[in-house]
Order: sequence, then C-alpha cells, then structure tokens
Amino acid sequence: MSTDAADDYLLRHLEETGVELTGTVVVLGDRTGELPAALPMKDARPILVTDSFLAMEAARARAGDSATLLSTQDEPPERIDVLLVRIPKILALLEDQLHHLAPRLHEGSVVVGTGKATEIHTSTLNLFEQLVGPTRTSLAVRKARLIFAQPDVTRVRPHNPWPLSYPLPVDRKLGAIAGREVTNHAGVFCADHLDIGTRFFLQYLPVTHGGDHIVDLGCGNGVVGTAAALANPTAQLTFIDESYQAVASARATFEANVADPGDAQFVVGDAMSPVPDASADLVLNNPPFHTHRATTDLVAWRMFTGARRALRPGGQFWVVGNRHLGYHVKLRKIFGNCETVAGSPKFVILRAVR
Repeated sequence: MSTDAADDYLLRHLEETGVELTGTVVVLGDRTGELPAALPMKDARPILVTDSFLAMEAARARAGDSATLLSTQDEPPERIDVLLVRIPKILALLEDQLHHLAPRLHEGSVVVGTGKATEIHTSTLNLFEQLVGPTRTSLAVRKARLIFAQPDVTRVRPHNPWPLSYPLPVDRKLGAIAGREVTNHAGVFCADHLDIGTRFFLQYLPVTHGGDHIVDLGCGNGVVGTAAALANPTAQLTFIDESYQAVASARATFEANVADPGDAQFVVGDAMSPVPDASADLVLNNPPFHTHRATTDLVAWRMFTGARRALRPGGQFWVVGNRHLGYHVKLRKIFGNCETVAGSPKFVILRAVR
C-alpha cells in the first residue's frame, strides 16, 4: 500500500468493490507516481495525466512502461472507463481538467476522487456535480475522503473559462510590459492579477544588452522573462517551470507581446537541470516556497544551486522573495556573495554573482 492515506483509501475501495480495471483507466493528478504503479492492472496500462514534471518523472521511475504518461496540455484519450482523481491544491486546475476529461466519460464510467478531508470542500463537490454528474462523498478514514460521481452524458456543461487573459496595470514603474496582456492557464499562481512580489521585481529588473542568455526560472505565466525580452530584444530567453500549465502560459504571454519571438525556449523541467553548465548570463527567479500544502525551501535550494552551475563566470542571479525567508543566507553559502538590490516591508530583491 501507498504511505499516503488518501491513495490508500482509494486503492482499498477499488479492491473491495471489484472495480473493473481492464478498460481505459485515467489517473489525474497523482503526486508521487505510486498510485499508477499500485493499480492491479494486468492487460492494460493506466494513463497518468499530470501538470507536474516531477510527478511524471516519479511515475516513470515507479511504473516504468506499465503506465502511459500525459501532461495536462496533452490530448486525453477518446474514451475513459475509469477516472481516478487526486484532488489538487488549486481548484481551478481540477475545473479545467474536468472540462477536458468529462466529455470522454460514458454512462458506465467509474469516477472516484480522493484527497485529504481538508482538501475536499463544497466547491470541490460542486465541480464534480456540475461537470460530471450526481456526486456524493464517503466517510472520512485516516483524515481522507473519497468522492463518487456518476457520469451524466446529457449534462450541459458551462464554458471552460481557462486559459484566462488579463491586462497588466498601466504603470510606468513596470517598464515596457505595463499594460500588456498576460495569459494564465488553470493552476498557475495568481491567475487573474499581477502578484505583489512579481510587481515589485519588475520595478528593479536589471538592464541587459546584446545577445545575453536570460533564464526566467520558475517562470509561471512568463511576465518576468517577457519584460526582460522587451527591454533587450536581442537577448536569448529560456523559460523554465516544473508545471506544464505554467510553461504553456509563459509561451502564450511571450508570443502575444514580443513581435519577434526569435529562438526563445520554453522548457518543462526540474529547476535549472535543462540548462547546460556555464551557459547563462542572467537568471531571474521568484521561487515558490510551498510544495502542495507543505512549506519548504527545498525547491529554492535546487533553483539556487542550479543557477550557480548554469551561470557563466560573472553571470548574475537575481531573486525576489519574502523577507522572512532569509534567502541571503543561502545565496552566500552557494555563491559566496549576495547583495540587496531593493527591499520593502514584505519583499527583498537579492543579487548574487557567479
């Protein structure tokens, strides 16, 4: 059994009720790769649909060739017989994916969701009810719950609002990107407005010249990298994020605002791992400090150490973060130097040089 109570609950339910797993089985949002590997399927392979590069790599390591791996940006299978859903942290991602997957269900499809009791709200159940069909929940077991939805193929679904576009504020402090259109696919941070950390960062972005290689690390919707490209049209841009939804958002934002996209690259990957050693001149970073619902600096550490490896000698790493996170201590350990570019009561912008 999995060590995750929600996954365990789902697997026990499938075993105890004898759900037939010989058809097309889709697993949405698995976080560790354990769920697809644990399914008792003999003659077919489960299909994992995920927004996370790391989750996909974990599934590849655990399930190997016994699972088919798709991102949330890929076309889902035409027909789904069993849909197993790990409830995501961000409700918008669930909404978007149910819009994509529900039309592939049929009257005999089995739909079961799982998650911690604290992750399943009335709004979660309403989405299943609205987009799939009649919905109910189980009792809580080890602080986990199941969701059961019966597909209603006659249900008229509302329009999928994702991706969402909005204009940035017309504020000269934001530079050339002020007033420009931004696109967010479901699940990307701050879907309908410019977050205050990024807004602060944009006011102090370094000015580069010529064909510098600039990396927008943890790019989200690509606002920071697009702003850097507008300020230096001859720069080579690389946008990197662990989220397939984020990279798709960054591509849409960049292409909508940059007249000549040139050789910009949009990469889904783990921190700076896709970037060769000593190949970047500038890395811009607004690192996340939440992984699912846990607060951690592990992601920031991977980003910081990867940035140092990928920068050329003399290359610069710029990072914005909440002041209380103490990123300056980590950067001094990794780079041997760190200086404060700007600060506010909540945020600080730091620069380290390779």
